[in-house]
Amino acid sequence: MRPYLKFLSALAENNRKEWMDANKKWYLETREEFLEDVDVLLKQLTELEPRLSAFKPKDCVFRQNRDIRFSANKNPYKTNFGAYFSPKGKKSEGPGYYLQIQPGNSFLAGGIWMPMAETLKKIRQEIDYSGAELEQIESDPEFRKFFEGIEGEKLKTSPRDYDSDHLYIEYLRLKSFTVSHPIADRDIDSGKFIIQAMEGFRKMKPLQDFLERALEDVEDGSGIL
Repeated sequence: MRPYLKFLSALAENNRKEWMDANKKWYLETREEFLEDVDVLLKQLTELEPRLSAFKPKDCVFRQNRDIRFSANKNPYKTNFGAYFSPKGKKSEGPGYYLQIQPGNSFLAGGIWMPMAETLKKIRQEIDYSGAELEQIESDPEFRKFFEGIEGEKLKTSPRDYDSDHLYIEYLRLKSFTVSHPIADRDIDSGKFIIQAMEGFRKMKPLQDFLERALEDVEDGSGIL
């Protein structure tokens, strides 16, 4: 049985530095087991994304400490374990594969969440050119068995430079392009989540490829379209 949920539940109830200091050994042991599972995922993901072979598990796992400088929530620690697998690193805004483990809120996900202006512009341009391909990806029966569809906050109106009657206006209005699938606590405890995660990652690969192609020449940008 994985120790993740028991530790994370205890952390959620005792989210303060004094408790973490007193339970540092427990935390480190749990984190090490998570890194071992991330290593298994990383090796399998490398078959889909060969560029990930350059990464080690610790390169993909997020820090437990929260950045509380600009947050009303002053709890010092995240109450989940998270790992992000992207060929350009976990801090890149390119497409990637995400795994979150949290009691009652574990899930796998992928795509791009809230990209900057220039990145979003490139994705919309690709949709304008190849929206039929994105529609085909989303409507594929195997994809829809696992994901509800491409998710993301939407503009209330059509984006700049695109008509409201554009054939793919619903995709063009998106400000994020993500997919997700929940994972039950029992599957975390049993370890079945590793199989589930890889199944989901394989099914989302066409979406990742579409987004990757759109961003081939993107430079860093800022602002909101």
